Amino acid sequence: ASDVYKRQGICKGGNFFMERLATLFTGSFRQLRQVKTVTVCAMLGAIAIVLGSLSIELGSTLRIGFSGIPNEIVHMLFGPVVGSVFAGAMDILKYLIKPTGAFFPGFTLIAMLAGLIYGSFYYKKELSFWRVLAAHVVVAIICNVILNTWCLSILYGKAFSVLLPARLVKNAIMCPIDAVSYTHLTLPTNSLV
Repeated sequence: ASDVYKRQGICKGGNFFMERLATLFTGSFRQLRQVKTVTVCAMLGAIAIVLGSLSIELGSTLRIGFSGIPNEIVHMLFGPVVGSVFAGAMDILKYLIKPTGAFFPGFTLIAMLAGLIYGSFYYKKELSFWRVLAAHVVVAIICNVILNTWCLSILYGKAFSVLLPARLVKNAIMCPIDAVSYTHLTLPTNSLV
């Protein structure tokens, strides 16, 4: 009877969802141990570093960067485990290459969480504009608006409520722009609808 439930996509006791989640993470973990994965991540990491140097600083707490696209390609190709490790490593590496402000480990953990979220949305899934936009909205709300703002308030000693409006506006503007640019680069043009 459980095979019937699995084939029909019916969840019995939550096992079906947990099995899919376990398959997603174990598949991504297997990718982590392959030489091809490390090679592709290294090349995309180099591109992300170059694009990261083109970021625009808008004060000490607001920055618009362009390195997200190579990062998202890693999340799409290799999943949440590889994406999380890659995002954390890139956060540290970009800081070592071009330090801006004090190093704060919270930002690295948040970058890893974002990699986990993107990888969960993209890995072995059919990508569409709406899936990409949903991933960007979830990351923008959880990681960028809430957690990053909280870390910035700790780091700079400013109130969360003072930093929140500018970061909220920046993410509201950049979220659809990032989703459209990523969709145009990774999907055929007719799949935007």
